[in-house]
Amino acid sequence: TIVYEDDHLLAVDKPAGMLIHPSRSRNDGTLANLVVGYYQKTGQKSAFHPVTRLDRDTFGITLIAKNSYAHALMQETAFHKIYHALTLGWLESDSGTIDAPIARRELPSLLRYVNPEGKPSLTRYHLLERGQICRIALTPVTGRTHQLRLHCAHVGHPILGDPQYGSAASFAYSQRMGLTHQQLCAKRLEFIHPVTGQEMCLESRLDV
Repeated sequence: TIVYEDDHLLAVDKPAGMLIHPSRSRNDGTLANLVVGYYQKTGQKSAFHPVTRLDRDTFGITLIAKNSYAHALMQETAFHKIYHALTLGWLESDSGTIDAPIARRELPSLLRYVNPEGKPSLTRYHLLERGQICRIALTPVTGRTHQLRLHCAHVGHPILGDPQYGSAASFAYSQRMGLTHQQLCAKRLEFIHPVTGQEMCLESRLDV
């Protein structure tokens, strides 16, 4: 689903379970494949330069530069990102900041973990709905790999459906709910358009 498009940028809603780029194990059905196919159908001589990236099972808004010029400009652009997540319970406070350094586990693992010697990592949160299942708005101040998933797990309230950082309780609850992927959506993206100077606020049509 196309959220926004102009001569320089394309924003789409990536579904859960879809890779951004082809890999050794899969070279079709990725976001890159679909976007290039869309360019061909619409007669656009554009390229695929992802500006924002999501994990395979994270869904929602993904921004793509159509050419190397726009992509280079976007590297200097500041973004305000808001994600929505479903968690098993939440902290007593309705808003605050999670400050927990993140380090990479030893290869060949691709996972991360909270470690005092890791890179500084900050996530702001705001409670949207409270209950046994909570709906949270998360804003990454830093952009570490797996940051939101890891920070939620670190405070004892993992994102439902998260296969790597979930707890036994969240796994059981996710199974009862029939969830097939982690409940983390890239909901909103705000930035200044580097070519037009326009204030952009793009919002995904998907949600948790």
